Amino acid sequence: MVKKAPRRTAERILEITLELFNRFGEPNVSTTLISAELGISPGNLYYHYPAKDELINSLFDRYERALNELLNASDGVRDVEDAWFFMHSLFELIWQYRFLYRDLNDLLSKNRRLETHFQAVLKNKTRAVKALLDGMSRAGAVHIDSREVEATATSMVVVLTYWLSFEYVRDPRRALEPENAQSALLRGAQHVLNLLAPYLEQGQRLHLLKLVGAYNNHTDK
Repeated sequence: MVKKAPRRTAERILEITLELFNRFGEPNVSTTLISAELGISPGNLYYHYPAKDELINSLFDRYERALNELLNASDGVRDVEDAWFFMHSLFELIWQYRFLYRDLNDLLSKNRRLETHFQAVLKNKTRAVKALLDGMSRAGAVHIDSREVEATATSMVVVLTYWLSFEYVRDPRRALEPENAQSALLRGAQHVLNLLAPYLEQGQRLHLLKLVGAYNNHTDK
């Protein structure tokens, strides 16, 4: 039992750090604030995570593992309904670690490890979107020229990567607050999938419009 205590403390530190980073932005959260929020001494925090970058890297590692597992599900996407669920799931994960995307450029400029790993994240996202397009093409849900796949996949990844930044610019004071999560996620999924609209089979296009209509009804309430 004694051996488990440090792990529980380390886990709690990461939970509170993620909460604070998401709420205030990573640059605005010091290790002193984290230790105060936890009710522990700075020395205790330092024992588990000797530098702030170690907190960031540990949180990113968790995000990357969860992301890679989720991206593997792109192989099973066959229609708009599958794609909508897949994109919404991606945005839910991104929201859970939204500090990474809110402060992405700043984080990459200061953290070489994050810089190289995020390049891999972009490659994996692109690979997953291509797999999604391939699965939908084979199922007859989309009709897209092979010469357009790369550009379409890249555009979808750009929206996936920078959607929360766009939301933040639109409404800096409220966009990334928890109560706005659902509407932000739905908007993100809608705009990523709208990039497929020109290539969708007619019935699939109508189904996408139906899903978007349901989204609009949700946000109007």
